[in-house]
Order: sequence, then C-alpha cells, then structure tokens
Amino acid sequence: MDIRRANERGHAAHGWLDSHHTFSFADYYDPKHMGFRALRVINDDRVEAGRGFGRHPHRDMEIISYVLEGQLAHEDSMGTGSVIRPGDVQRMSAGTGVTHSENNPSKEEGVHFLQIWLVPDQTGIEPSYEQKTFSEEEKRGKLKLVASPTGAEGSVSIHTNAKLYAGLFKAGEKSELALDKNRHTWVHVAKGEVIVNGSVLKAGDGAALSSETRLLVEGSNGSEGEVLVFDLA
Repeated sequence: MDIRRANERGHAAHGWLDSHHTFSFADYYDPKHMGFRALRVINDDRVEAGRGFGRHPHRDMEIISYVLEGQLAHEDSMGTGSVIRPGDVQRMSAGTGVTHSENNPSKEEGVHFLQIWLVPDQTGIEPSYEQKTFSEEEKRGKLKLVASPTGAEGSVSIHTNAKLYAGLFKAGEKSELALDKNRHTWVHVAKGEVIVNGSVLKAGDGAALSSETRLLVEGSNGSEGEVLVFDLA
C-alpha cells in the first residue's frame, strides 16, 4: 500500500476557494501524480458563502461531486438544476460537451465538497446527469456501493470500468471488501480518521493498493472517519 499524505497534495488558495489536489490539476503539476488508473482528479474544495464556479465547459469526463458539509447548487446546459447536500452523489457525464456552474447558495455557510473526475471508457457519448441520495444508515460501518458501470445496488451509473464505495466509521466499526488482485484500489479519507489495512489514515490522505485481495477499513479512536474507495481496472 502506497500512502499519499494530505500535506503532500497540491494546494491552491484563491480567497473564496481553498482547494487541495490529490493529482495534478490546473497550476499544480507533478508528473509522479497525474492520476491513478482511470481516476484523474480528486479536488478537495472549500468555497465561501455566496461564491462559486461560473459556467465553464467539460467534455469526455465522468464528473462526480460529493458534498461533505454545506450545499452546492448545480446548473448545466442540459437543463439540469439541483442542490447537492451531504449524502448525495452527483454524476455528470460530459461526453460530447457540456457547460455547468457550481455555486454555494448559502449566504452564511461555506461548502466543503470533493470533485472527482474519472476517464470514461468511451469518448463522444451523449452528455447525461444523475443524482442519488445515500443515507447515513446505508454507510454506517460498511462500504456502500454508490457508483458503478451498471447502477448496481441503487448506485449512480458511470461510463468507466470502476466502482466507488462510501463508508462512515466510528471506533469499533469495520468493513472488509474483497479485492481482485488483477485490479487496483484507491482509498481517499474525506473526513476524520480511519485504519486501512492496519495503517492510520487521516482526512485528505490517500492510498494506492495493487495486487491485494482484501481491504479492511476500521474506525479509529480519533474522530469519526468518512472514506471513499475506488475499485479500478
């Protein structure tokens, strides 16, 4: 298991936006961290009240937004308008091209969210959008499937040979996931602290696993942990 600590990530501070980049993004470039398999971007973003990203274009990318605190308003050229809150998983397939905006609609509270990009298996698909809510109970002490190519188990569907799991762990809670040794796994700790295959990982930490057959996620004696697990080809 190769651990990438939170303080090793790229960092961009724009006043209204504070962003940490697990992989190379925008002005942050590190040839050793251009992504992991089909996982291209994990941006850990905090946006001030009333601020956000104006309308901008994307194409040929699977984009997942995962809100940790606050709320995020989304509008796009497909006519979609929604507000994303903790527990929601939003997927936008940019395909042949889409424009969208993301703003913090609150006048008082900031928003903390993850923006995740996955390279699709096929380019030039029709743009599409999907959003689903997963309760705390579904993720408590377990790894809940929230995104997959087939939409299995009520997950959002993605056009990438990958699965995304989300879990919440307190001390004494644990969940084991069987891994295909011919595939690869990336673990991202979104909040708090967890123990992954015996190693303590804290908020912002990531870990790459290859040729492994099991992943054990446990709660620690520190703060409650929220974790995302990517199963990648």
